[in-house]
Amino acid sequence: MQTAKNLVDISVKTKQTKKTTINFSDYMVYIIFAIVLVAFTLMFGDKFFSVNNILNITKQTAMISIMAVACTFVIGAKEIDLSIGSTVALSSIIVALVLQSTNSILLAVLAGIALGATVGLINGMFVTKVGIPSFLVTLGMLSIIKGAAMWTTNTAAVPITNDTYNFIFGLGQIGPVPILLIWTVVALVIGYFVLNKLPFGKKVMATGGNELSAKYTGINVDRIKIAVFVMSGIAASFAGMLYAGRVQTARYTFGEGDELSVIAAVILGGTSMAGGVGTVIGSVIGSLLMGIINNGLIIGGLSISQQMMVRGGIIILFVALSTLGSRRKARK
Repeated sequence: MQTAKNLVDISVKTKQTKKTTINFSDYMVYIIFAIVLVAFTLMFGDKFFSVNNILNITKQTAMISIMAVACTFVIGAKEIDLSIGSTVALSSIIVALVLQSTNSILLAVLAGIALGATVGLINGMFVTKVGIPSFLVTLGMLSIIKGAAMWTTNTAAVPITNDTYNFIFGLGQIGPVPILLIWTVVALVIGYFVLNKLPFGKKVMATGGNELSAKYTGINVDRIKIAVFVMSGIAASFAGMLYAGRVQTARYTFGEGDELSVIAAVILGGTSMAGGVGTVIGSVIGSLLMGIINNGLIIGGLSISQQMMVRGGIIILFVALSTLGSRRKARK
């Protein structure tokens, strides 16, 4: 009897220990973020860790952060969107042209959002109805939209002279807080609410985790996938508006390479490429982490080629650490 009681006590203690065990892989991006922040502060002092520089980093990463929030849903559904960079460019140009013609901010914004939603809808329809892998569909769409952005203005930049638009979508500040940071927070709050509080978010992760099981539970996986592509397109078009407002000009070069930065931020943030797991907070932290690394390398005086090499190596290292942590968690 005493032995049985001891076994029960050991079992209870084991369960309690498991409950209190912290899975560091869940917080890897935050740990890395803190380490990099402290390291760069010690290395560069006030040149790096100052209010102005930190706010500048948030402005530089705002567009990536906003797209990363939407991309969390795409990757969480086990898909990928490579067309967001070119959507950024074409959206900025469409918005600038509408502003030139009508001087209406509302019409310009609606035109930009309509463009992004249309691109996302086309991507989603080809993936779900035609059955083409999202990698190939969005890669082809990247080329089509990029060409359209170049052809629309014959590669010329389109100036934006509407001061109100530039204030709202780029240059403005409310007190010391940049408007771009406010837009990032808005996107983060909306994304967090949709992912964690609405049934849609659970359906997205269920679709990415096991599409067949999701179908058996009554989830319309095609509709879910189309929806996440539309979200991604709208976020990319909005990022294009912010790019244009920040520099008061629209260019076909906006967004070049952003698709890779966004995907890297999302993966660094803890969203699984295998689908079914995602966190918008982690994605935004991943975006800020990349911004901090870029900023620190610039302050350190590295050339552009050196920055690219170091940045790529750091991303591989951090993703490897996150992946190893996730694997250990899965074994447990």
